[in-house]
Amino acid sequence: METLTNKSASAKRSSDPKPPLKQRRNGVWDRIKQQKYLYLMSLPFVAWVFVFNYLPLWGWTMAFQNYKPARSFGDQQWVGFKHFAELFSDDRFYLVLRNTLAMSLMGLIVGFVVPIVFAILLNEMRGMFFKRAVQTVSYLPHFVSWVVVAGIITKMLSTDGGIVNDLLIGLNIIDQPIQFMAKGNLFWYIVTASDMWKETGWNAIIYLAAITGIDQELYEASRVDGANRFRQMWHITLPGIRTTISVLFIMSIGHLISIGFEKQFLLQNSLVLDYSEVLDLYALNYGLNMGRFSYGTAIGIFNSVVSIILLFTANGLFKKFTKESIM
Repeated sequence: METLTNKSASAKRSSDPKPPLKQRRNGVWDRIKQQKYLYLMSLPFVAWVFVFNYLPLWGWTMAFQNYKPARSFGDQQWVGFKHFAELFSDDRFYLVLRNTLAMSLMGLIVGFVVPIVFAILLNEMRGMFFKRAVQTVSYLPHFVSWVVVAGIITKMLSTDGGIVNDLLIGLNIIDQPIQFMAKGNLFWYIVTASDMWKETGWNAIIYLAAITGIDQELYEASRVDGANRFRQMWHITLPGIRTTISVLFIMSIGHLISIGFEKQFLLQNSLVLDYSEVLDLYALNYGLNMGRFSYGTAIGIFNSVVSIILLFTANGLFKKFTKESIM
């Protein structure tokens, strides 16, 4: 009898009509009034995002104009998709796109996997003083300017007193110094390795924070069942930070071709130009430096549109197969 009563009550609730729209709106306003201080605190951040992220989108109109700085907006000559057609017909663009995708994929794999492994191994350290010392030393390079890092990398790989060549010669691996910075086929690896050294410790911080949120009783129960430390890492630690990994991986894919240009600009030279130039450098060299502002804007739009497509695609795939997403 009680079961039938519960079923009839639940059926009655499910058949109840939704509250009127006016009542729902009043409920929304009531929640806003209750949390008004939180909304007021968020206003400066909303204004910052609007001013620096959305307001500049008005400048995208330059890509469809033959933009001249001396003319007003109404006096600009509209040319439609002329600059995009010019962009996609330029052979240099596809060379630059190859470099961008290659360094982005290498950076995504190395710069994503290594911090996770580093965070898990660092979490397994038992000596608290040594653990904190390693963590501090690992993320200090993040605060070093790329100008300084590029100088260090160039000096280390130099043929005149460079530690890498001296070490390889001392180990009898090579007979003559290698000109690492003059070999285009090595440039991608140099950029990826230098970026890994600079950012691994910093990127591992968020994974260490996620690991601390895992229930310690799971580890105690696994030790009782005879699981060693490797099995604990594989079956408890990694699943425990899966959500964090998924979210950061989706965001990383969204920035796949927006890798900046500082590393490439500071480490490049005329001998490796065909391997070092990326989309941002291409926009700088063939757009702004040559006064072709509309062409540079078209490159930026292409970069942004592809990033948005990659972000939504990655988010949709993760949401479908792993039930994890950022939207």
